[in-house]
Amino acid sequence: MLKALVTDVDGTITDRRRRINTAAVEAVRTLVDAGITVVFASGNIVCFMDALCKMVGTDGTIIGENGGVYRRGFPGTLRIAGDREACLAAFEELKDYFARKDVELEPFGAQYRFADVAFARNIDPDEAKAVIRDRRLPVRVLDTGFAIHLQALGVSKGTAMRELAGEMELSLAEILAVGDSENDIEMLKAAGIGVAVANAPAETRSAADLVTENAYGDGFVEAVKKYYPDLFSR
Repeated sequence: MLKALVTDVDGTITDRRRRINTAAVEAVRTLVDAGITVVFASGNIVCFMDALCKMVGTDGTIIGENGGVYRRGFPGTLRIAGDREACLAAFEELKDYFARKDVELEPFGAQYRFADVAFARNIDPDEAKAVIRDRRLPVRVLDTGFAIHLQALGVSKGTAMRELAGEMELSLAEILAVGDSENDIEMLKAAGIGVAVANAPAETRSAADLVTENAYGDGFVEAVKKYYPDLFSR
């Protein structure tokens, strides 16, 4: 039995413009009311995640900064798994590299981040990956489709989900994960069932057990109804 749902936010329970899908929110609330733990997993900062949890009505269990931080419930202790210093050092390397090409990189919400670094998609992510690889920096570049992130090696939504599963006394087989981007791949592979919504790129789709017919938030609703049919047939 699937006892928990871990879902990405942007591109998964939203539309392409990051507007929240109302049907997806109602689906989450149906699960919560039935006693299913719903975990939002995102590249976003903790204060954003907290506001989302409050407005939607979950218990505050979150994975933020692409697995760099996680917490069980609002009263829980925030766990910091990433290496922010390594990410900041790598960002400075990229900043200097792209400055020579007259491209300025500005971090998003730097003062609110504990683990990773995020910045606008105004550069080629593959070029950034090549710079990081060539300089053998201990971070990886993640392109979420909405921003570019730098995260410490070995840290992902999947590793955070494993830790949370232990805290919640759940096996990974009891978790359904839904996502749409490359930063969701480890999470989809680790979960008992991993679902990619139709707008996901090929690499993410190949990591999933199921790819929905519908995209974005509509695909999320499709996945939830497939795996929790009894809750949505009433």
